[in-house]
Amino acid sequence: MQQTHQVAEKMVFLYKFLQSPKSVGSVTPSSRFLTEKMMQPIDWHSLRAVAELGAGTGVFTRAIRERLHPDATALIFEQDYAMRRQLRLREPRLTFETDARDLSASMSRHGITCLDAVVSGLPFANFDPMLRDRILDEVSQSLRPGGVFVTFQYSLQMKAHLEKRFDRVEIGFVPLNFPPAFVYVCRTKEVSH
Repeated sequence: MQQTHQVAEKMVFLYKFLQSPKSVGSVTPSSRFLTEKMMQPIDWHSLRAVAELGAGTGVFTRAIRERLHPDATALIFEQDYAMRRQLRLREPRLTFETDARDLSASMSRHGITCLDAVVSGLPFANFDPMLRDRILDEVSQSLRPGGVFVTFQYSLQMKAHLEKRFDRVEIGFVPLNFPPAFVYVCRTKEVSH
């Protein structure tokens, strides 16, 4: 059953990629190795609010739900209606939103003042610079002091854009993914006491 689900997920992803390569960004969902690397930097025990940008078929969404504290909130953003509908059916405990550009407005609607973490599967390198900057600004302004933004890309071209907005940017590499991916772990400045 799990294998049938994975094949179906890959077919949906490929179809969506062929329809809109700039907004999907990959021909196949992220590997379990990339998923694990994306979840590692987050302190799931103390986390109370997290957002995922560009959920796609829900590989990271599933991992978030498995780790999510019962009292925590997860805002899951996916623009594609069909993908969002499938995710909503599979993950009824989570809250779904459409547009990552409206991150702070969505937080306000759900009574969230700041996020502990943001996980992103968005293909920033494919985006128009204004769209990319708007989303990154939303992310950096939405995180609490010491919050973490974890994203992956297939190149290092996002490094300078992230270093402008975050206090610390660390880059890891996941060769066991198709294509191999760079994971950016970006942290906002801690408040000194």
